[in-house]
Amino acid sequence: MSISDHRLFRFQKPQWLNSPNTRTAGVYLAGALFSLGFFFFIDASTYSASLRNGSDINIKFVDWIPGICSSLGMLVINSIEKTRLSADSYSYSGTGVAWKARLVLFLGFALMAGGLAGSVAVLVLKYIVPKYPFPTLYFGVANVIANGLIMLSSVVLWVSQNMEDDYTYNLAL
Repeated sequence: MSISDHRLFRFQKPQWLNSPNTRTAGVYLAGALFSLGFFFFIDASTYSASLRNGSDINIKFVDWIPGICSSLGMLVINSIEKTRLSADSYSYSGTGVAWKARLVLFLGFALMAGGLAGSVAVLVLKYIVPKYPFPTLYFGVANVIANGLIMLSSVVLWVSQNMEDDYTYNLAL
């Protein structure tokens, strides 16, 4: 049985995905998404503090908590090497490395999902239920956009950083 008989997908990955430039572009794209997410939130924060917004509602610490959770989740997820997820006890010192890495990865994803869900909850409870008009509603929408972009940047960075060393990705089982 050849290797092609054990492939998961019938179609091969395009060759441009195997280049070092793709990995570098993915890292830069993740950074751009992360900074764009924080730009939306900082923009909403500064606009809420200005007198030009015409509203007495400001962004408080409750609005910052989802972004903090998403950022911590991103740090946790991208600090785990992909090889640790399938490690057996003989490859690394100690026992149970794989399940510990999977647990930490799950906690990172839980932090990011909690950040996104928290931003939606803040949007609904603080801005939509009281029926604020759109300049004030933007504060909550920017929070959701920021957390979504942080989550997307984490996924892009995870995929980019965990490409194989020879820049190939084997989909064989």
